[in-house]
Amino acid sequence: MSNDTASAMDYNAHEQTYEGFINFSKVGTVAVLNIVLCLILFAFGGTAATVFGWLMLIANLIATAVGLALGEKGWIAPSAVFVLSGLLAILTV
Repeated sequence: MSNDTASAMDYNAHEQTYEGFINFSKVGTVAVLNIVLCLILFAFGGTAATVFGWLMLIANLIATAVGLALGEKGWIAPSAVFVLSGLLAILTV
């Protein structure tokens, strides 16, 4: 016998949770890739690369926080930091 006292599913809350998970996945993936680039700067670069690595690591933390707050287009801020970190890695390593 089925339970007729259960409430209906809240589809709006389900959609918001799903969109939040997808946004967190996108921003988190770009943030982790940026951390890998910073580790490359620390390991294989000289003094300038180490300084740039720390600056990009701090910028990554800020861009990740901004990206999580923005919502659907939140992956853009960490991606910009990722591109800048990649260019610095190419130039200094």
